[in-house]
Amino acid sequence: MRSRFDEQLDLLNKEMITMGALCENAIAMSAKAVAEGDLALTESIPALAEQIGQKEREIESLCLKLLLQQQPVAKDLRIISSALKMVTDMERIGHQSADIAEIVRMANLKVGGDTEEVRNMALAVIKMVSESIDAFVKKDDAMAQAVIAYDDVVDDCFDRVKKLLIGRFSQPGIDGEQTIDLLMVAKYFERIGDHAVNIAKWVEFSITGSKG
Repeated sequence: MRSRFDEQLDLLNKEMITMGALCENAIAMSAKAVAEGDLALTESIPALAEQIGQKEREIESLCLKLLLQQQPVAKDLRIISSALKMVTDMERIGHQSADIAEIVRMANLKVGGDTEEVRNMALAVIKMVSESIDAFVKKDDAMAQAVIAYDDVVDDCFDRVKKLLIGRFSQPGIDGEQTIDLLMVAKYFERIGDHAVNIAKWVEFSITGSKG
């Protein structure tokens, strides 16, 4: 019985890795669309967000089977309940990546230094998402803590981008609407970073039984 349970826990880890990879792809694609003005790329991101949503439902189903068909001990229960919480944040990451794609498609952002700054912010967010999932699979509390601390880097990036864009309004001939759109994109990436922090905190709970 326990060997079967361990096999299902291993499957849960694999499914979480798969969902995490989908999230990383969604963020990377939305960041590339921003930095390069690739409107064609934005058309494929909503479908990727749908895949993430489908994976969320599959993982929820697996977790419920583990809870109902097995008799998990306290540690196992923490892992399963944490996974259920984590996939909610991961689904939101996919949804917000699709929102970024929608802004890029509607605003037709001009490629330049501003968009590159936002892309750098997105790369920091991808690192957070990737390492939070790795921390769950490896049961590495130190890695989870590092993700939480790294949120300061993303916040600093957002502050720089925000100041840069707000400063544009004092310049003659500025496209104010596009500047606001780019600021909204940066805010979405900042929110995705917050979701990565939530994931890391649930990893911490799954390992230690406490959530910072």
